[in-house]
Formats: sequence, C-alpha cells, structure tokens
Amino acid sequence: MSIKFRNATLAIAVSVALGTTASVSAAENGSNAKEEKVERIAVVGSRAAPRSVADSPVPIDIVGGDELGKNASSDMLDQLATAVPSFNVRQQPISDAATLIRPVNLRGLSSDSTLILVNGKRRHRASVIAFQGGGVNDGAQGPDISVIPSVALKQVEVLRDGAAAQYGSDAIAGVMNFVLKDASDGGSLSVRRGEYYEGDGDSTIVDGNIGLPFTKDGFVNLSFQLKNADATSRSVQRTDAQALADAGNEFINDPAQIWGNPEINDDITLFGNMGLDLGNDKEFYLFGNYSERDAVGGFYYRNPQTRSSVYSADGGETLLVGDIAQANGAARTCADVPANVDNVLNTQAYQDLVADPNCFSINQLYPGGYTPAFGGNITDTSLTIGTKGEINEGFLAGWYFDLSGSVGRNEASFNLANTLNPSLGLDTPTSFDTGKYIQLEKTFNFELVRGVDIGLADDLNVATGLEWREESFEIVAGEEASWQAGAYAEQGFSIGSHGFAGFSPAAAGVNTRRNIAAYVDVEAYITDGFLLGGALRYEDFSSFGDTLNYKLTAQYEVNDEISLRASHSTGFRAPTVGQANVVNTATSIVNGDLIQSFTAPPTDPLSAFYGGEELTPEESVSYAIGGVYQSGDFFLTVDYYTIEVTDRIAQSSQIFLDPADYDDLRAAGVQNPELISAVTYFANDFDTTTSGVDVVANYGMELLGGDTKFSLAYNFNETEVDKFNPETTNSGKIQRLEEGIPKHRGTFTVAQTWDDVSMFVRANYFGKYYATHADDTSATGSEIASSAVTIDLEASYFLNDSFTFSAGVNNLFDQEAEKLQEGTLGSLGGIYYESGPFDYNGGYYYVKATYNF
Repeated sequence: MSIKFRNATLAIAVSVALGTTASVSAAENGSNAKEEKVERIAVVGSRAAPRSVADSPVPIDIVGGDELGKNASSDMLDQLATAVPSFNVRQQPISDAATLIRPVNLRGLSSDSTLILVNGKRRHRASVIAFQGGGVNDGAQGPDISVIPSVALKQVEVLRDGAAAQYGSDAIAGVMNFVLKDASDGGSLSVRRGEYYEGDGDSTIVDGNIGLPFTKDGFVNLSFQLKNADATSRSVQRTDAQALADAGNEFINDPAQIWGNPEINDDITLFGNMGLDLGNDKEFYLFGNYSERDAVGGFYYRNPQTRSSVYSADGGETLLVGDIAQANGAARTCADVPANVDNVLNTQAYQDLVADPNCFSINQLYPGGYTPAFGGNITDTSLTIGTKGEINEGFLAGWYFDLSGSVGRNEASFNLANTLNPSLGLDTPTSFDTGKYIQLEKTFNFELVRGVDIGLADDLNVATGLEWREESFEIVAGEEASWQAGAYAEQGFSIGSHGFAGFSPAAAGVNTRRNIAAYVDVEAYITDGFLLGGALRYEDFSSFGDTLNYKLTAQYEVNDEISLRASHSTGFRAPTVGQANVVNTATSIVNGDLIQSFTAPPTDPLSAFYGGEELTPEESVSYAIGGVYQSGDFFLTVDYYTIEVTDRIAQSSQIFLDPADYDDLRAAGVQNPELISAVTYFANDFDTTTSGVDVVANYGMELLGGDTKFSLAYNFNETEVDKFNPETTNSGKIQRLEEGIPKHRGTFTVAQTWDDVSMFVRANYFGKYYATHADDTSATGSEIASSAVTIDLEASYFLNDSFTFSAGVNNLFDQEAEKLQEGTLGSLGGIYYESGPFDYNGGYYYVKATYNF
C-alpha cells in the first residue's frame, strides 16, 4: 500500500492533522489539481477520519506554502499576519531579548496560549522570554515560529478554537500546525532581494527545496533558507544629546541611539522530512531542523551627566565620582563635581577630577555617553522519529497506532558591546558575554484510533493515547565581569554589564519538570447530517499537580449549502519552567525615565518580599458557535467565540523598591538592594474574558480572460480584564491588555491568474488601538492610535515551466505607523510607537527569481 493512498485513510488521523479551508486555490489542472485538493482535506480538531472544512465542527484556516511566499517579509511571522486576521505580530526595536524572538498573538491572547505543532507533533518553546512583550505578551514564552521557512511548508493549518482538552497545555487560543512538504521529486530554488523605501533594511533571502525518493516506497524532502538583513533606523536625535552637542561636547553621535530593526546575520535554516512505507500497512517517519542566526540591536542612550548609578546618583545634580582610596578602605577624599550645567566636561571641577589619580568618573571612558549594542546567537534544533499504521493481529487488531518520540532544543547566547560594568570603575571591559538561556524538551506519544460500529449512521470513532513530556530551562552564567559586583558598588555604581546584566553563578542552573497525560476522543454522526464529538484529557505535572479538561463539539447540516457548528471546552496553560525560574536584569522606560529593572523567580527572596508566590496553571472556559455557507464557488464561515481565562500568568508591573525596606531586604538575603530600581516577577494576577467574531469568505470566477479569486477575512476581538491585583498590575497594563491590539482587523485579496502572468492585490485594515512606547503608559508616552490601511501588491511572470520572475511591494502607499507625540520624539530617540500592529519601517519593495525543477 502506498504512502499517498494511506494519507487519505484513517491511519493519517492518528497523527494530529488540523483543519483546512477553501481559502487557498491551486493553479494546476488535471491530475495535479485533484491531488492538491485531496491533500488539503484534513482532520479538524479531532482524530477521526479526514473531512472537508465545510463538515468541520470547529473553525479552521489553511494557508498554503505558495501563499506564504507571496509576501515581501522574510519572516514567517509577518507572512502569517497577512493571511490570518486574528494573528498579530509586532516589531520590537529596543526590547532586550524580545527583539530576537518576536512574540505573537492569536485571538488577542499571549503567544504561549497557542499550541504550535509541526507535522502534528508539539513544537518546543524558544528559550527567550519576552520581558517587554507589548502588554499582552509580557513574560510570554512561546515557540520561535520565525525559524520555519515558507519554502519547507506544504501548508499551515490554524484551528481557531480552544483545544487543550485534546492536545494539552497552551491550546487556549487555538492550534497552529505547520505541515512540511512531502514530495519525492521536483524542487525549487529562489533568490529574493528587497529594501525599504527609506533605502535601508536591505535583505537577501536564498531558499530551496528538493524532493528525493527514499527507496521505491518512500521520500526525503529537504529545504533550506539563508537570510541576511541590514538594520533599519527610524531615529531622531535625542534632545538631551543634541543639547550636549550644542554646549560643546564633541563626543556625541548623531543620532545618539538607533531605533529600528536589528541586523540579522547568516540566518540559516535546514529542514528535513522523511517517510518510508514499511509494508504490512506500516509507515516510518522522521523530520527535524537545524537553525542558527546572529542578531544585533540597539538599546537606549545613556546620558553622560544624568544616567543613574553610572554618571550620577542624584538625578544629575552632581557626577557620580569613584574614590579609589575609599574602595581600599581609606577615608573618602574626592570632591563633588556639579553636573547641572550645559557641559560638565568644560568645568574646572571636572578638570580637577581628571587630574586627581585617586578619583574618576565614567565620563573619562564615555565622555559623550554611550548606547549599548545588544546581540545574540539563536540556535534551534529538533528531531521527531516515529512509526504509524494498522495493527493486523493480536488483541489490538484493527486499531491504528502512532508511536513517536521528539526532542527540541533552543539556545540563546547573549552579548553586549559599547557598554561597561560601572562597579569595576575605569578597568571595566566594554564588551561582555552575558550568558545563555537553554530550553530543552522531550516528548513521547503513543496513540490508538479505531472506528466502532454501534448502530449509528457512521462508525463511532474512538481515539486514545498517552503522552510523556520533560521540559527543562537552563541558565548558563556569563563571564565574570558581566555580573561581578566590583569595588565601587558600595559607592553607588551599578553592578553588572549595563543594559543587560550577565547571569551570575548563583542564578545559573537547570530546572526540570515532567508530566504525563492520558486522553480519549470520541466522535460520530448520530444521523447523516448531525455530528457529535467529545474529548477528555488528564495531565499530571511534577511541579503543581494534575488537571482534567473536556471538550464537546457539534455540527449540523441544515441542507446541502448551510451547516451550523458549536463547541464548548475547558482548558489550561501550565506555567513554563522558564517563567517559574528565570532571572534577568534589563532597562525599562517608566514615565519617560530609564530604570534598571530586575526580573526574579516568584519565590526569590526579593519577589517574595513584595508578594511573589509559586505559580499555578491558567484555566480557561471557551464557547463558540458559527455557521458555514457554500454554494458553487462561494464559501462563507462566520464564528462567534468567547474565552474566559482565570489566573492568567504574566510578568508583573514594575514594583519600585522602597528605601525603607533595604535593611529588611538585606536580612532576607537580597544583595545591594539600593542598586535595584524595581523588581518584576511572574504571577497569576488577573482574569480576562475575550470575545470575538471571525468571518472568512471566498469566491472564484472567470474574469478578464483569466481566473479571479476574491478572499475576505475579518476578525473582531475584544478583551476585558475582569479582575486583577493592583499591587502587581497597574492601570496602564490593564489598558494595554484591553486595547493594545486592534479590535478590528481585516484583509481583502483579489488574485488574478492568466497563462503566463499572475498577480494579487491585498488590502489590510487595522482598527484603532492603544499605542505605547516600551513600558511607558504615561500621558506623554501613550495614546489611542488611529486606524490604518496598507496595500500589498505582487505580480509574477512565468517565463516557462521552470523560471518565474516576481516583483512586489508591501505597504505600497507607505502608510505611516502612529507617530510619537510632539515633544516626546526627541526624548525617546524614535519616531513611531513600537507597539503598532504593522511594520513601522514603511513601504518595502522586492524582486524574486524562482527556478522550479
């Protein structure tokens, strides 16, 4: 029996195969077109036999690999955002590690509330936690989707419904399944080059795919992508830096800081997918990836007369002066140097300081201030091996099985340049290796499925299985100078590499959690047009205990054109091991001022002093109801949903340390509390209700001598915070949770195909939203942003069967992102709010050449 034939049988249902929609059309004809259609029939949120989207009891989308390639961006996240309206992603130009791993949202929930699968198997998380995640994603730790190149994909399947009762933790908002190509012949090679209208952000992407036979009964499909992208700058000179330059400080750069996309170097990704027919109705499969990239971004400018704990300890009234003798136990002799002047470098007091070998200030190293450069190397690997098929003998004869094991690892190594450890004085290095985060996950699955005749219109499908998972989060210490408390810490100088303090040996270590799950799914047609389904899942975690969740689904065919569907489920999201144990020191903006914020585990003495407690799972209750209408070439789905989440996990707002608490904090084991401006930790601190409507419509016709397709996708999404802890969650964060993502989002696409030419025009609508800059929710750092429309355009010419040439534009009319308020642009050094729903860099054009073989 061939592999392709079995893909249309119940055996494929043992692997989790999620939904399909009519939103992607094939340009082929004849047998190829038929094969394309068959491959896009899949299981929708169940483990029963594959069926079409119109027969689905839950809403789903499918985005074909060809559609993902029709986008100027080289990032999978941007490509999905244009195809799935309830999927949101944003650039974060100065946001510590979140700059390297961009957080995403489905249906307005955090990025780790959507379960990510590859070929139906759970994808491991990224090691990076989004400490500044734009409100909704603060502290989220989801998988890094951007490492998956579109050239490796046959399709992306999006289940827009809660499914934790079926697939486990993280599926509160829904499930996304990335299906890898499985062709055994043919392939492609393409080169794409583009840049922004502003003349920066040049990117070059080379990708390829090849299908090979693996004996006469199998396939090996290999893909690669190599990407390089220059940084962008949407910067203005900071007003404080310009004032210093005007006063005669010759060491000021213009601009003093770069606000824009990071530079991406040698971003290489390799994906492989293999299958082999073993005979006797059995199949072996293997797939995995290796990905690595280097990224370098910027931080905020450090003012050489006012920056706290580096240049000053009193808000810029005087310089922070280090006394070498005092550090060695002698009495302090260094005099104060007034800094509330136009240019402290020209004052006699500063000249006297420089002349005194016993005294110093950081101005002697960086007289014009400095802007740390934050970089990282992200390495991502995974491997899944399994076998599936029909059991032909024994007491399980007639059952289909799927046995698999997976391992995934994501490592993020961080570094800083153009900075210092102030507590080391003038002997400090200016670049640092600050340490690593490593996320490692192992999963084993055993699944069984069978149809049972109980006298209904169709067999009752019964699926059951077991899953074992182990998740570990490791912190690797940075070099000593990156975390060391130097001799001048007691004189008020900041400890550790400034901007992103290195991980100390005390913070380093591995934390591990294991869990085991058992589940059962049943589904059957009670009558020819009435489908009922149910799922029950039990999980037991080594950290916090067990949980039991259920799901009910129904679908009723009113007639040949109309069907109704509904679902109800409970769900959960377990706190990640990283969220429970991460340590980080970073810089945040609060009311326009830079502060050094320390993220500690919730049970750390510092966190516990300010209310931190052991994390427990989020719990959810979901309801959905909708309908499908199809008539000829017209297809329409409308679905309403509501998701109630209690005990949501997120990073707390900054809790400022009270000087009156310093002695008690020292007694609790906190070192140098006077050098910590604020602390944050993860907490189960609020409840939310998210409601919305999804509309998807498609219509095909012949027009202008070719094939025309109209596609509309719209999402309305609203989140209300029902309860929160005012001790750890401020009103600004509540507004970001409720309004930080547009309530209205839609796309309308017109695609036209002729024999030698194809093209599409896509309009993207983004409704009003609450715009903030970094963590600044003050009146000057935030506002309600206007709605906007962007237009994307692409045209392709098919020279022959092998060569295709394309050209396109994203944001054709250069729609501007929301600008910062007058008077704040210079103080922040940027032009636009960083929390916008579309690319703040403006219009982007590209050309692409593809060779198919």
